[in-house]
Amino acid sequence: MRVVDVFGREVLEDRTVLVGDGHILAVLPFADCPAPEAREVVDCKNRPLVPGLMDAHLHIESTMLTPQNFARAVLPCGTTEVVADPHEIANVCGVAGIRYMLDAGRDLPVRIHIALPSCVPCTPFEDAGAVLDARALADLWTEDRVCSLGEVMNVPGVLAGDGDLLAKMEAARASGHVLDGHCPGLKGRALQAYAALGIGNDHEETDCEILKEHIRAGMYVFVREGSAARSLERVLPVVTEANAHRFCFCTDDLHAEDILARGHVNAILARAVRLGLPAPCAVAMATINTAQCYGFEKVGAIAPGYVANLVLLEDLQDFRVHTVWTEGVCRVQEGEVLVSVEASDIPEPLLHSVHLKTPDRASLALAVPSGRARVIGLLPGDLCTAERIMDVKTDSAGFFSPEDNPGLCKIAVLERHKSLGLAGLGILDGYARPGLSLGGALATSISHDSHNIVVAGSRDEDMLLAVQTVERMNGGIALVRNGAVVASVCLPVAGLMSLDRANSPAHAPFVRVG
Repeated sequence: MRVVDVFGREVLEDRTVLVGDGHILAVLPFADCPAPEAREVVDCKNRPLVPGLMDAHLHIESTMLTPQNFARAVLPCGTTEVVADPHEIANVCGVAGIRYMLDAGRDLPVRIHIALPSCVPCTPFEDAGAVLDARALADLWTEDRVCSLGEVMNVPGVLAGDGDLLAKMEAARASGHVLDGHCPGLKGRALQAYAALGIGNDHEETDCEILKEHIRAGMYVFVREGSAARSLERVLPVVTEANAHRFCFCTDDLHAEDILARGHVNAILARAVRLGLPAPCAVAMATINTAQCYGFEKVGAIAPGYVANLVLLEDLQDFRVHTVWTEGVCRVQEGEVLVSVEASDIPEPLLHSVHLKTPDRASLALAVPSGRARVIGLLPGDLCTAERIMDVKTDSAGFFSPEDNPGLCKIAVLERHKSLGLAGLGILDGYARPGLSLGGALATSISHDSHNIVVAGSRDEDMLLAVQTVERMNGGIALVRNGAVVASVCLPVAGLMSLDRANSPAHAPFVRVG
């Protein structure tokens, strides 16, 4: 077989890999070991063998799958280890949500490392379901598989010396863990200060010159390819033979249907190679680089003494997976998962996390007496939005009327954690096609980062019905048109995750009604 050497970033031809007790014993030229005495001999037919793939940063909740069903979905893609930040469920359920993710992730064929969320809530003015200060996280640092303090997105707090945030960072360092970053646009002296406090990576930056500053400051760069945010094409020109060891791959937020349709980390590798990155370098970015970033010992390479997490590929172009072994045991063969992955118990409060003061039409009334409004502009393929000042039509009472403003719709955020009845209203451009009405409403309990209910629509009646449908499901997504629910997906685990498997018909993007 051919073995990808992630240290020398080369493909070793005609090799025999000896495995025993879950570890790699030797990697030898075939001529030196043509017929090994072993309990089992696998003929790989000259296919390439790579280490088990790693996702350097993701939120499992964003797949809309529980940890067990996530493992079932990504293992056939060759993913054997991930670093998961339960930031989303923590914003809904606090420490109870983190402990569920820890418990549900135990003893799976995919090893799920946990990054403890650093910013719950994300900002002081958000209405999240929990507040996690340094004291709340204190008992979690000694938990098995906790590996880092999750993305430190409160950059102003870091630079201003926020006491509680610095206490979390110190607790992580004292426990021997990594500090994960989140610092788009940070450069110069501010970046130097941020890195000086030990924050060692970032997955948000796409500006090539700033990325070079990150590398010079000793940080790792995580190249993100998710469902909404995709930076591979923009970041790849920065990767050189000299600095490639400081880059890793991550998905961050990747939906289950995209995993089924395209794959997981293996899909990123295929795209990177199509864009010109040498295959051995790409594989290193998805394996040993991540292991070294987090200090994971003896994983991420095919070398003596390393854990036998191995992926046999059909080729090094499309990265189609043939066989997956973890700790030397065959787990996947030709797409079929051979190991049983049992679901764990879900604490009852996590299944009843929607506590909404049901809105009425009055709570959705948006007054625009001047006829001129600040509008949120969606940018295709970007997490950022544009600020637009626009003339809008209103009804006779001076309220914004989406149906009279083709191309625009109303958006509302409704607090759903403590039945406070709080609502924020706005106008959205770019959600409906230019010149057309949205023709209905869409409501969801997935809304980063506090995960209140967000609803957008062109008719208040449809918006209210969509919200009520999400509430009845204890979380999920509902699509309404002309007073009828036409599609929905139930996400009862914290309003973020389904109980279904990714290959279940019920886990199509929407369940059609009628």
